[in-house]
Amino acid sequence: MPIKNRFAELLPEITAWRRDLHRHPEILFDTHRTAGLVAARLRDFGCDEVVEGIGRTGVVGLIHGRRTLSGRTIGLRADMDALPIREATGLDYASATEGAMHACGHDGHTAMLLGAARYLAETRNFDGTVAVIFQPAEEGGGGGREMIEDGMLDRFGIAEVYGMHNWPGIPLGRFAIRPGPFFAATDQFRLVLRGRGGHAAKPHETCDPTVMGAQAVMALQSVVSRNCDPVEQMVISVTSFETASTAYNVIPPHVTLKGTVRTLEEGNRDLAERRIGEIARGIAATFGGQADLDYWRGYPVMANAAEETVHAAEVATAVAGDCAEAPLIMGGEDFAYLLQERPGAYILLGNGDSAPVHHPEYDFNDEAIPAGCSWWVGIAEARLPLG
Repeated sequence: MPIKNRFAELLPEITAWRRDLHRHPEILFDTHRTAGLVAARLRDFGCDEVVEGIGRTGVVGLIHGRRTLSGRTIGLRADMDALPIREATGLDYASATEGAMHACGHDGHTAMLLGAARYLAETRNFDGTVAVIFQPAEEGGGGGREMIEDGMLDRFGIAEVYGMHNWPGIPLGRFAIRPGPFFAATDQFRLVLRGRGGHAAKPHETCDPTVMGAQAVMALQSVVSRNCDPVEQMVISVTSFETASTAYNVIPPHVTLKGTVRTLEEGNRDLAERRIGEIARGIAATFGGQADLDYWRGYPVMANAAEETVHAAEVATAVAGDCAEAPLIMGGEDFAYLLQERPGAYILLGNGDSAPVHHPEYDFNDEAIPAGCSWWVGIAEARLPLG
């Protein structure tokens, strides 16, 4: 199951699809143009059924094998949305949409799954059904959850799900994966520390919330260093410190801290939420103020199923010669919602020595396309063998 020769032939065409998507990025659920192009191509390929509007703007194409005696359906998922970033690549196919760009490679993911869908519809060398899933709003919108809530998994009888993400720093066209927890849960918090404002020349007449905030920023790190088990992973980052004043000589009545929490154990989400509130309220009380905490749970931990991870790694090894063990990643991924509902696996595909994802100079490496397409096809043929 090496890289399919067909994808060498299709590479210029798939690259053209990818670059067109790159030039026309769409954010969150506003992927109407992308979804329309995807659905049209799936119909052109001869998919047996193409359904639009799942999870608002998601698309699912069904491809039946030469036989369907197995009665099984597996899902292959790609994300379609871009990021609210101004592109700085200078490419001739750079974003034509101000303030939006494909800075995470979802254009590549979509193009590769389209290429795989075309091949599977041509050959149908499997026993069962493949559902190719094109999802909106991975970048913070929970599009995977919305497609599930729209009944996608049950409607199409999807038994397993597989996903892929390009990864700068991994050699071009190579793969990496790990079983169990892989990507972190991603939570957010907002702390409002309230005191009593006044003139900066008379601090004794105030209850200074900026001092409370400064203390809180440092003290919150003790949750990681002194409350979390040191063999477990947790990140608490305060990313914004805003005051109610922009003047040089005014102590504001309140400050707002915003940040994110990343964990790989569900219990540590509870720990972080509890301790952030306790620490903030304790600091505020020490200085005579008060603290209010808002805490939002985002994407859950994304955990690969053990058996399906082995299968995914075997296919990757057949395509690329080997499959490395991937590191734990403290970023989030809403494929987690699909893996909570069905067994499956998520793999990294090397993008080579490129700018990192979510960077204005990032670009998906088109030379990775044959490997990515071959992996998706390999998953379908290995999990639904003709026998």
